[in-house]
Amino acid sequence: MLDHEACWAAVLARDGGADGRFFYAVTTTGIYCRPGCASRLPRREHVRFFAEAAAAEAAGFRPCKRCRPAESSAAARHLAAIERACALLRDSETVPSLDRLAAAAGMSRYHFHRVFKQLTGTTPREYARARRLDRFADALAAGQSVAASVYAAGFGSSSRAYEEAPQGLGMTPGKRRRGGGGETIRFVTVATPLGWALVAATHRGLCMTALADDRDSLVAQLRARFPAASLVAEDAQLREWAERIVQFIARPQADLDLPLDIRGTAFQARVWRALRKIPPGRTASYAEIAAAIGAPGAVRAVARACAANRLAVLVPCHRVVRSDGGLGGYRWGIEKKRALLARERAAASGHAAAAAGE
Repeated sequence: MLDHEACWAAVLARDGGADGRFFYAVTTTGIYCRPGCASRLPRREHVRFFAEAAAAEAAGFRPCKRCRPAESSAAARHLAAIERACALLRDSETVPSLDRLAAAAGMSRYHFHRVFKQLTGTTPREYARARRLDRFADALAAGQSVAASVYAAGFGSSSRAYEEAPQGLGMTPGKRRRGGGGETIRFVTVATPLGWALVAATHRGLCMTALADDRDSLVAQLRARFPAASLVAEDAQLREWAERIVQFIARPQADLDLPLDIRGTAFQARVWRALRKIPPGRTASYAEIAAAIGAPGAVRAVARACAANRLAVLVPCHRVVRSDGGLGGYRWGIEKKRALLARERAAASGHAAAAAGE
């Protein structure tokens, strides 16, 4: 069901972002338009709203010649064009030239590069690099030698693969192939108000925090992620960090300041930094995070970066919600996301009330 008041507000604002979500028709002209149409604004009593263009036409209205509502929107055309380019990048053994990518998208070089970055949050070259690292990781995980994996992923040389691997894979290619072999990871499991938590760290800092209803599944997750790493349980310093996380879950206040060993793509790092700026008791939409990092069209990429986060609570992806206020997904369970947000809101309200009473 359409919210007619919200639709009318979008028409008054000529909100192009609402294009495709609904259409409005004017009874005095017999024409229907997109919400962002630049035509003269009608009077409210002459306006009807439709969820689809076909419904407006079935009611006897004809499409506006200015905003062309019967045709796909510019945003939809751009998305389809960039998806074609991304498919070409995924399927090509070597990185296609910018001219070839732009031709596949049906755009000029400059326009393609700008739209690609706007929608994906990264440049074509950075996207190709991430895909190459994905292929490299898949080949290593399949048991291929490092040399064979370098070739299969499309790296020009093994030196380039080793140069890019530590940041993109989280460890050297050899360690990745061995499932973290040669890496020492300390971990503890602790009880929290939301069930069990696992806290794991390398010598650089915390590399994984996870939530679950039982302890055994957490340890299994850690072993699955680092099957050949040396896992050391019950570390004293790590237990102190874990207790600070438990205290935060129980009584959320200022975010925790703990050393982190965060590994991901440049885009993921930008998203995760933005998440850590959301204060306890507040939320932000995926679209707001995309705008905050300067990539307003990269909402889907932001959602994928949130899903790739391995540091529960410390990188607070639970504070990101859909634009309609829905909770969206959460790696560690939607009920835990709901509980974390409820606790943080309650704590923030308590702090505000205390400050007002001073």
